[in-house]
Amino acid sequence: MPDTSPRVAVIGLGSMGLPMALRLATAFPVTAFDVADARRDAVEAGGVIAARTPAEAAADADIALLAVRDEAQARSALFGPDGVVGALREGGLVILTSTVGPDAARDLAVTLAGHSLDLVDAPISGGPARAGNGDLLVVVGAPREPLERARPILEHLASTLTTVGDRPGDGQAMKAINQLLAGVHIAAAAEAVALARGLGLDPEQVVDTLGAGAAGSFMLSDRGPRMLQAYGDGAEVRSRLDIFVKDMGIVTGIGRETQVPLLLAAAAHQLYLLGAAQGLAAEDDSTVVTVLSPRP
Repeated sequence: MPDTSPRVAVIGLGSMGLPMALRLATAFPVTAFDVADARRDAVEAGGVIAARTPAEAAADADIALLAVRDEAQARSALFGPDGVVGALREGGLVILTSTVGPDAARDLAVTLAGHSLDLVDAPISGGPARAGNGDLLVVVGAPREPLERARPILEHLASTLTTVGDRPGDGQAMKAINQLLAGVHIAAAAEAVALARGLGLDPEQVVDTLGAGAAGSFMLSDRGPRMLQAYGDGAEVRSRLDIFVKDMGIVTGIGRETQVPLLLAAAAHQLYLLGAAQGLAAEDDSTVVTVLSPRP
């Protein structure tokens, strides 16, 4: 029997896109694009066909999954000279997993509709390891029919798939709240580690001990050990600091629009901005601790 599985093009092979592409390739025909040769080589080693442009990746695909950094990269990947829009099958589907904010997602949906393409707003959370294991949290905003077409792809990536609403932008709204909490929790963990250093305590013991009690959080357990690495050989880059510059900017912008004061989010945003200004933009977000307690 002919294979009727949807053909998927993954655009963007960063810390989340690469493991998602490899995960999807276990169940679907997958092509993928990234600007970096090394990432294309890595995905090919996992059985995915690598392409040299978004259009080449999307040729004959039914679904394009965007895993790019921000709105500008999403627009370039979709509507640029070698973009997805000119190659994806008519009536095809774009799954937006990137965090771009509600307004941007709605605008992208309107523009794609003019090309007879649907958008499923499906931002993700969970980190690279969970992406590779199909253990992501995915929050979705999309009408029923496009969502049902996207569901096999999303269910292969997610352990928790929550439909927030029936409009693109609804998923982004929920993701903004997720990022508010995540960004504040990382900043709080950084303050705790910095204070431990200031008091002359063993930061590793602080992270291990407090992580087992009421003060524990996922971010303390996950980022705490990487904060300690920032003072040694450096933390592995799993989530760049400038991602939280962008995401907390989205969060605080939504707060202004809705006239909801977000005092902690605003303070955390300033901490990430300071980190970026000190040259940490491309380092792991855990290195923000060094803004509060500088490296020797």
